[in-house]
Amino acid sequence: MPTVSSSFKQAVRQLGDKEKEAIILKAAKRDAELYDLLLYELGELTLEEMFELHANKIQELMVNASGRSLSKALAKALRKAIKEIARFKRITKDKKSEVELHLYLLRLIFDNYTGQFDSFYKSFYTASARLLLRTTQLIKKNLHEDYHLEYKAELDGFLSQIHNHSKPLSFKLPTSFEVE
Repeated sequence: MPTVSSSFKQAVRQLGDKEKEAIILKAAKRDAELYDLLLYELGELTLEEMFELHANKIQELMVNASGRSLSKALAKALRKAIKEIARFKRITKDKKSEVELHLYLLRLIFDNYTGQFDSFYKSFYTASARLLLRTTQLIKKNLHEDYHLEYKAELDGFLSQIHNHSKPLSFKLPTSFEVE
């Protein structure tokens, strides 16, 4: 991201309303994330609508994953879904909704694709385990302790499903979600 100089700020302040409007509209046409940010900031979309929009994109990515190797295709779709969650976070800055999107993606994976954990290619299994680890870290770091109890049972179920597979991981995954 470029840093905005003081001379640039001054030049923007000197522009008329119509010129600013034209620049904003032109930039929004070129950049989908900027368009979504403007929709959210201007109140055209609520947090719930933005959440639903990104949840639908994530579901579409995972459901439409196909290729010669489903495990590889799912790993690629998972990477794209994680980028979609990061995009949601940059737009809304809402930590609880970010965690909810992580959990939504984990539910999609564990409800529909755990059979791919046994595939010869372990990229999907490893990416899913990393997502689970990252989600537990986000919950502990960003959310109040009351939410820890709310998510414990579901996260413990995901962790036990991961540990039921004998594939080694290059990182340590806890056996249960620790609540303080």
